[in-house]
Amino acid sequence: MMWFLRQPSSRKAAKLPSPKGRDGWLSRPPSWLPQPRHGQVNPGRGNRCRDSCQRCSLSAPMRLWTIHPRYLDAKGLVALWREALLAQKVLRGQSRGYRHHPQLIRFKEQSNPSAAIASYLKAVHDEAARRGYHFDRRKIGSPRFRGKIVETAGQLLFEWQHLKRKLKQRDPKTHARQRSIRVPQAHPLFRIVRGDVREWERG
Repeated sequence: MMWFLRQPSSRKAAKLPSPKGRDGWLSRPPSWLPQPRHGQVNPGRGNRCRDSCQRCSLSAPMRLWTIHPRYLDAKGLVALWREALLAQKVLRGQSRGYRHHPQLIRFKEQSNPSAAIASYLKAVHDEAARRGYHFDRRKIGSPRFRGKIVETAGQLLFEWQHLKRKLKQRDPKTHARQRSIRVPQAHPLFRIVRGDVREWERG
């Protein structure tokens, strides 16, 4: 009564590339697999969609602070360095991910976005060097941006409140030391003018 079992085909089965990498399993999805849509699991990407998924890029964590990096704790400064380097790759066309991230809008609006992010990174590196951290300056592109990016006071203060909430949980000592500061100094790349929180932040 095993009539329903399929007889093996005499034809040779198509040979697919092995999915195993050097570590014995997938390091990234092979090109012959169908690419996941938004919300589908992507092996090796922490259950996130591909970097080119616009919706994931918009919600992915990236913060290029308007405030001066001196106010960041150690964890925040390292994260800023890493995320600004990623932004530099995107703005130089070296990465497909995060192309639509709202944090990049004000850099894209400049005549030379690559130079603008390089100047941004230089100030982050200077603060790290002041603290004795060893960030690789060779990773910063050239040339430098000679102007200033106009930013609003509303955006600056919004980020300041956001950072203070983070520090209160993550680094109470740094939070206590800076709690009395009402208006922080801006990152040297920005010139602060009157205005509300930016639309791309509220979106």
